[in-house]
Amino acid sequence: MTTLDFNNKKHVHFIGIGGISMSGLAHILLSRGFVVSGSDSKQSELTDELEALGAKIMIGQSAANITDDIDLVVYTAAISEDNPELKAAKEAGIPMMVRADFLGALMKNYERAVCVSGTHGKTTTTSLISQILLDAETDPTISVGGILPAIGGNIRIGHSGYFLTEACEYTNSFLSFFPTMEIILNVQEDHMDFFKDLDDIRNSFKTYTRLLPDNGVLIINGEIEDLSYFTDGLSCEITTFGLHGDFDYTAKNISYNQFACAEYDLYINGAYAAHAALKLPGEHNVYNSLAAFAAAAHLGINAEKAAVSISAFTGVDRRFQLKGEVGGVTIVDDYAHHPDEIRATLKAAANYPHRKLWVVFQPHTYTRTKAFLDGFADALSLADAVVLAPIYAAREKNTLGISSENIKELIDKTGRECYCFPTFDEIENFLLENCVNGDLLITMGAGDVYIIGEKLLGK
Repeated sequence: MTTLDFNNKKHVHFIGIGGISMSGLAHILLSRGFVVSGSDSKQSELTDELEALGAKIMIGQSAANITDDIDLVVYTAAISEDNPELKAAKEAGIPMMVRADFLGALMKNYERAVCVSGTHGKTTTTSLISQILLDAETDPTISVGGILPAIGGNIRIGHSGYFLTEACEYTNSFLSFFPTMEIILNVQEDHMDFFKDLDDIRNSFKTYTRLLPDNGVLIINGEIEDLSYFTDGLSCEITTFGLHGDFDYTAKNISYNQFACAEYDLYINGAYAAHAALKLPGEHNVYNSLAAFAAAAHLGINAEKAAVSISAFTGVDRRFQLKGEVGGVTIVDDYAHHPDEIRATLKAAANYPHRKLWVVFQPHTYTRTKAFLDGFADALSLADAVVLAPIYAAREKNTLGISSENIKELIDKTGRECYCFPTFDEIENFLLENCVNGDLLITMGAGDVYIIGEKLLGK
């Protein structure tokens, strides 16, 4: 089965069904009456929820889980070739799809498939557009890379022709999609364990824009270097946004409140259209909101209605998320794991009320740490004091001989306070002894560093 037709119900088996993305895809199929089964290494709230909805869940992966009645096996790129279920499916001749291909096949069942891409800002922008679509009662299906309170998770099952998702460039997975609208927020260096260099990344994004049909829409940050590289030769409609130049969507009269949240007048094609007062900190969220305004307009929602939704949106979990206060210390958690994201977050935090700004940073993957070593040190130096946790390995093994100590050595040269500890317990104890009333503490990274803040709040 190389296609996925909602009108032709099949039995789909997911290897690793408990993952946040895979579980969301399984949800969609269950809502459409498909037979769904899947395996995962451990039981979780996500697997329990799927089981309650009718999925057959197996804990542990075994060749015996691959039965004759399965029509399609879906797996992630992280599944190894020696996985027993993958091997059994191949031997049985059962059609298989990697997650990205499956998501692309899923999109073809929707009239409007909106894909949000870019090196940074995908989750927040997808969530902003989600809020707009929900308020406009369009009944969209939504797949977002974070926990969005408005939908109670990372997936929403709708029954209209609207499908909204993030489109990640890692391993070129977004090249498997079938979008009718693309949003490109920025194109910068990241995932250097896969891409050769920035030119390689730009080439992937250019190829991505060529997926749009003639009646499609490209919404793109007009400040991306050599913009014509991406737009020349496209037959679809092109809309630009930005702050520093002549763009279709821009913000004027920008001001920031004491919490670094922007308020501005939206101008469309040179004319005033609406006023927005963001509850999200930082200039980077002005860009994200401009992209959301442009998407709303192309989806038939006027600027004034979109402004109400955008101004009411309070954020996504792990995006400058206020976790609480303990002993007069404010604790915020943020997903930033790239130097540009760290820089944007700390610039926003500079305007947040505080005495001293502490950052607990957990680098994400060895390849990213090595590729952006100088960038991490430079960006983190915007904080008053930095505490480094061990690198979160994710899918990698440390074959590069890199560690958080390498970042500390560079920060030490700037004269900034910097500490490095091998365990979370030691970090927590250090912070309990050194953070005082009035300080702002940000736990930062794409791994499990948020646990530190939550434990401090518990203490």
